[in-house]
Amino acid sequence: MKKSLIALAFGTLGLGIAEFTMMGILPYVAADLDISIPTAGHFISAYALGVCFGAPILLWARRYPLKHILLGLMALMMVGNLCASVSTSYWMLLAARFISGLPHGAYFGVASIVASRLADEGRGAEAVSIMVAGMTVANLFGVPLGTSLSHLLSWRVTFLLVGLWSVIVLYYIWRWVPHVQGLQDTGFKGQFRFLRRPAPWLVLGATALGNGGVFCWYSYINPLLTDVSGFSSESITSLMVLAGFGMVAGNLISGRLSDRYTPGRVAMTVQGALCAILLLIFLLSSNPWCSALLMTLCTAGLFAVSSPEQVLIIRVAPGGEMLGGAAVQMAFNLGNAVGAYAGGLAVGAGYQYTALLGVPFALCGFVLCYVFYKKYQPEY
Repeated sequence: MKKSLIALAFGTLGLGIAEFTMMGILPYVAADLDISIPTAGHFISAYALGVCFGAPILLWARRYPLKHILLGLMALMMVGNLCASVSTSYWMLLAARFISGLPHGAYFGVASIVASRLADEGRGAEAVSIMVAGMTVANLFGVPLGTSLSHLLSWRVTFLLVGLWSVIVLYYIWRWVPHVQGLQDTGFKGQFRFLRRPAPWLVLGATALGNGGVFCWYSYINPLLTDVSGFSSESITSLMVLAGFGMVAGNLISGRLSDRYTPGRVAMTVQGALCAILLLIFLLSSNPWCSALLMTLCTAGLFAVSSPEQVLIIRVAPGGEMLGGAAVQMAFNLGNAVGAYAGGLAVGAGYQYTALLGVPFALCGFVLCYVFYKKYQPEY
């Protein structure tokens, strides 16, 4: 495996811990800041909104070398997470989470292009999946570690570690990632030209709705597992490892399948499966074994659509590849924000109802994937 791809994956590892660890430590943050769990869910939404506002950074950075952009984004990740680690109030942590989210989409947009250019012939989707793999490894090891540290010490330690990890990532990107040829500057308006066609909107819509459906449920996974499925709070760390394993497996398998078949077919198939899985979670979450199995399948599906959609958006965004790559992360996190908010509305009826509310979101995402596959996949 190329060291340059590992360096890129180190970056998504840090971003993944920063983004997803909040789901596992939500009760600890809520208790420390003396707020309710649904209110603490706003920190998930704040990060997601930071992603949406941060992506346009690339409109002004497009003339810089891709490697330099990556280094700047990692520095911003360091600042945001160090601020989060010392936050003492709801508003301070909300602002820190927003700052932490700013480099997320932009990093994925640039790193996807770099990964695809460094890939061997015919293995572009697999290279992107390796870059994305850092995000899944974060859920396999980083998020459970953060949950455990929050239980034993303080939730602040997790964000402190992410800030320090950013320094390591800066070094390895500087050392291992070569200078790759920059993109042709199509001008400010040229960056948006790809949005005139329906294909990118179908990809972005499917991404937002599909992720929104999963995050209706996943944003409140900790209390669902303890209050509905009957797991002890001490077992949550192990369950988060299981969820992370699903993410790693789903991402790497879908990367290979996307090169063998097509990204559109893989995304469509997995999105359809997610609709059924969320419905089964609603029906069977009171059974602990079924709940654990379905959680693993759902998290696998969450990242099995990630690499295909990241590859597709670059292919359907000629002249605006960086913005397109960032835009799909905006869509991911807009879905996260809406999903976390919508899921919070269903909490009062029971945590299992968060999964039921996610079904129509996921179903709409499947419909958009199906339309894209039937009408536009042959072109890409």
